[in-house]
Amino acid sequence: MTACKMELETKQTSDLIENQLKTNLPIVTRIGTKLRQINPSVVVFIGRGSSDHAGVFGKYLIEIEAGIPVSLSSPSVSSIYLKKMHFKNAVVIVISQSGRSPDILTQVRMARTHGAYTIAIINDETSPIANLVDEVLPIRANKEIAVVATKSYLCTLTALIQLTAQWTKNNVLLQELTKLPMALNKINAQKPLLKPSDLQTLSSLVILGRGFGFAIAKEMALKLKEVYSIHAEAFSSAEFLHGPIALIQHEVVLLDIGVQDESLSVHQVRIKELEEKNTNILHLSPLGDHIHPRLSPLLIMQRFYLDIAQAAVKLGFNPDAPEGLKKITRTL
Repeated sequence: MTACKMELETKQTSDLIENQLKTNLPIVTRIGTKLRQINPSVVVFIGRGSSDHAGVFGKYLIEIEAGIPVSLSSPSVSSIYLKKMHFKNAVVIVISQSGRSPDILTQVRMARTHGAYTIAIINDETSPIANLVDEVLPIRANKEIAVVATKSYLCTLTALIQLTAQWTKNNVLLQELTKLPMALNKINAQKPLLKPSDLQTLSSLVILGRGFGFAIAKEMALKLKEVYSIHAEAFSSAEFLHGPIALIQHEVVLLDIGVQDESLSVHQVRIKELEEKNTNILHLSPLGDHIHPRLSPLLIMQRFYLDIAQAAVKLGFNPDAPEGLKKITRTL
């Protein structure tokens, strides 16, 4: 069976990341030095869709590794409500593939005008947003043909990790990053963890993770909506207990995201409690060599992308061009 573009592009990720880490080193070194000089009191992420989910990952990453509080922006505050915000001693990181959405551009202009040091993590270096920010950090994912973003999302995460590691002078994490391309290639060769039979009859799915696991769960929920038109929703496994757990009485299927980091033991306690209630749970966690805990989520995402792409083809879906979706979305 011929592989779809979504699968082929996912498998390109390891080579792209290997090149990205080498090519971006002077850029992240310069930005890291600037960030240490600024010593920001807050970091704000701006993004939509998969880029916004990358911002959630960045929020956990920077708060844990740099100890700086992080906020996710609401672009409509400036683009629709026409309000201004003060960004003194703030760093604003905008994440975008196209860099052309009007609301994102408006928010970035406002942030820089009102004191923010601005960084754009983008795939298209010719986009308008590149001319609005102080620094551009390319993700170097090359052109992405499939409507569903895969390699661009993963390359965004590695750009964030490399930048944060340079900023905080985390040489251990920088060294471990160099092992990621090989680890991703091993994931490519593994057997699927999610099979067509797991997805064939689903109409609704709850995805549970903790910390970085919750961050990537949000991206997974989006992809399942895009590719399969499944109603999928992501929760922190802690937050799930505060109300949403009532859903299990309706025979909802859960997807357990087991990131190999400091949150795993606490997350597994919640999953075990749900198993004891005879809840239908699918499990997704990386297999293979030990890797730095900040990189574990990327291995999970790589396997997830491959699994749902392969299953989609077998089930008669077109993951490269889901109905009603466009590659570039522009919002106000």
